[in-house]
Amino acid sequence: MPNRSSRLALAAAGVTVVLWASAFVSIRSAGAAYSPGALALGRLLAGALVLAVFLVVRREGVPPRAAWPGILISGLLWFGVYMVVLNWGEQEVDAGTAAMIVNIGPILIALLGARFLKESLPPRLLAGMAVSFAGAVTVGLSMSGEGHASVLGVLLCLVAAVAYAGGVVAQKPALAHGSALQVTTFGCLVGAAACLPFAGQLVEEAGRAPLSATLNMIYLGVFPTALAFTTWAYALARTTAGRMGATTYAVPALVVLLAWVFLGELPGALTLVGGALCLAGVAVSRSRPRAAAAETPEAPETAR
Repeated sequence: MPNRSSRLALAAAGVTVVLWASAFVSIRSAGAAYSPGALALGRLLAGALVLAVFLVVRREGVPPRAAWPGILISGLLWFGVYMVVLNWGEQEVDAGTAAMIVNIGPILIALLGARFLKESLPPRLLAGMAVSFAGAVTVGLSMSGEGHASVLGVLLCLVAAVAYAGGVVAQKPALAHGSALQVTTFGCLVGAAACLPFAGQLVEEAGRAPLSATLNMIYLGVFPTALAFTTWAYALARTTAGRMGATTYAVPALVVLLAWVFLGELPGALTLVGGALCLAGVAVSRSRPRAAAAETPEAPETAR
């Protein structure tokens, strides 16, 4: 049932994109009260707890040995390094600059996927990513305003983009051996273990942080981490890493919308244009020629 599988994968990717976009709103509150490492650890602990409960309920157990190299690498890079470094980087640069730099990630995913996973780079994927990246840059420029950008902040955001891309490409082979829930749960646990040196800061800061910041940290762990990373893994197992990376270019457009709805931040014309370009690029990157779609709806990109 390739068509049904394709629709489910697309729906899962959609859930991921919406929840990751919502994370930017929550990070504003939590990040004001928690340091980068403490916020990452608190988020990962909350996410790991929820994931472990579901793993036990579903009786999925420990993933097979063949899945562990990808789990360990993605756990360290994506759940660990990425979350800490991005939190830190966003304290050193304005939000617009951070968004522009981190959105190099999907391009790196496509290139690394072609190199290490032998994935193809269809013209539509490349064209769509180019359009979306232009949109992300437009959104970033419109958000930068009178913000600041230090050399350290730019470097940290670059490290975050590389860690994100490396984590995604490492996770893809693991999904050929373990389920989305297994790979996500143990990746999150690996990330949490890597962040344990920040445990003292987390305890100290939790004692004086406002309730709203702590609730936002828990929200980040339960929804943008536990749920969204699982739906991401489910979709990634059924398509290419490059195509999944391109899908995340919808996030900047949704962040603009959510900031408008929940924070009352009215977007300017340039921001709206950038958001529209992001969405248009995602549509192009996920499209395929009609002839190819009629012959094999999803087979060329199915991981299993």
